[in-house]
Amino acid sequence: MKPVSLITGSSRGIGRGIALELAKAGSHDIVVNYAGNEAAAQECQQLCLEAAKGQIRVEIAQGDISKTEDRAALVDFVSSNFGRLDVLVNNAGVAPKVREDLLEASEESFDRLVSINLKGPYFLTQLASKLMRESAPLEGALKSVVTVSSMSSFVASVNRGDYCITKAGLSMMTKLYAARLAEFGINVYEIQPGIIATDMTGTVKEKYDRLFAEGITPINRWGLPADIGKAVVAIASGLFPYSTGQVFKVDGGFHIQRL
Repeated sequence: MKPVSLITGSSRGIGRGIALELAKAGSHDIVVNYAGNEAAAQECQQLCLEAAKGQIRVEIAQGDISKTEDRAALVDFVSSNFGRLDVLVNNAGVAPKVREDLLEASEESFDRLVSINLKGPYFLTQLASKLMRESAPLEGALKSVVTVSSMSSFVASVNRGDYCITKAGLSMMTKLYAARLAEFGINVYEIQPGIIATDMTGTVKEKYDRLFAEGITPINRWGLPADIGKAVVAIASGLFPYSTGQVFKVDGGFHIQRL
């Protein structure tokens, strides 16, 4: 029996990168979650099976984490198909449809981002942790919740304040669940990606290409979904058993203040 990892929003982008790196490691069965793009989820499933050379199970589960009934169905899917859950990766998230100045931004955009980016992971963790608590420990495996936030949790972007607010909220969510779940042997971590090459950043590629040319990060390149995936693999592999509530910055050194 292998540990089971559920990765939300894993059909594309960072989530797919996480799924692929876990598949390459070959130590966990994987549940690929998607909200609307089934074809992308099926492609991710196939890529994971190829990467793992068929040594793991990879299942697909549809679900919009902003919806109460979808969160329940997602956990039920994991329970009925695997009978356990060892790692929850809260990755699903969206950017504003339109970047609007803080003084003009709409409540509609705010509500959408809070619902998907913050409320969804908050209550999915609450629900999934029950299944995790009920799952018998596996030797050599560490139960963990990993939340993918953003450097926007501590960097102010006044044209997407709603996004920054939700990511900052995930940072506190990590601390709260780390404190609450420790007694059950579940460690909780946060990964803060920097500038990662995904569909989400594709619309501002020219801007960030220019900033990289100007040396915005000490490691002077775009981050890749695989960079985030490798960090998740290290956590899921149990390499940090005496750490919880810990933040891992995978940002090329962006967070370093320099003169």
